[in-house]
Order: sequence, then structure tokens, then C-alpha cells
Amino acid sequence: MRKNSIKNTRINGEVQRELSNIIRGEIKDPRIHPLTSVVAVEVAPDLKTCKAYISVLGDEEAQKDTVAGLKSAEGFIRSKLAKSINLRNTPEIRFVLDQSIEYGVKMSKMIDEVTKDIKTADDADEEQRENI
Repeated sequence: MRKNSIKNTRINGEVQRELSNIIRGEIKDPRIHPLTSVVAVEVAPDLKTCKAYISVLGDEEAQKDTVAGLKSAEGFIRSKLAKSINLRNTPEIRFVLDQSIEYGVKMSKMIDEVTKDIKTADDADEEQRENI
């Protein structure tokens, strides 16, 4: 099975959906931040390993605590995943912190600041034209 085959894409989507349900509803670890989402999942073609990209809306400490909590609950998550998804092999999950959403929010704020400066400069130019 190729990495980007239709079957692998479907498996990735199903594992992502089930992982987010398990993290949101079944894990009681206080280290895991409530605003944790599964951004993407890459299951290997042999179904042995899986990379789960996790996004945490919070500070750096909350992100580290969440990843540590998820790593310690990996066995529980894998057993729940095995019960909910019928695969030949249940993949071994590696959690990777994905900071792309945080980066996007930061860039959006920077763009807003620049456009705000441009708008204030345009307003000042208009006032000068009106006074002439």
C-alpha cells in the first residue's frame, strides 16, 4: 500500500477522528490541556506506526505538559483505538507537537499591526489634504 493511497487516506482520517474523541472524552489526566486538538495523523503504510500531530492552545508549559500526559497515556489510547477501529495492527502512536496554528495566529496579529499603521498614516494624509 502506497503512503498516499485512498485506503491510507481513509485510515488516517478515521484514526484522527477516533484519537480526538479519545483525547477529548476519555482521558482524565490533568496534565492534558482541555483545548487540545489532533491536527493531522500519518499512519505508516504497514499500519505499525502512527504520527499524531497535536495542537495545544496555551502557553509553552501547557504544551509540554500535554505532550507528556499523552505519552504516558499512550497504552490506554492505543487500547481504546484498537477497540474502536478494526485494523489488522493497531499502530504505535507518536505524538508530535504541531505549532502551525499558533504560528498562523502570530502572523495574523503581525499583519493586523502593519495594516493598522498603514491606515493611521493614510488618515493623517487625508487630514493634511483637507486642510490645504
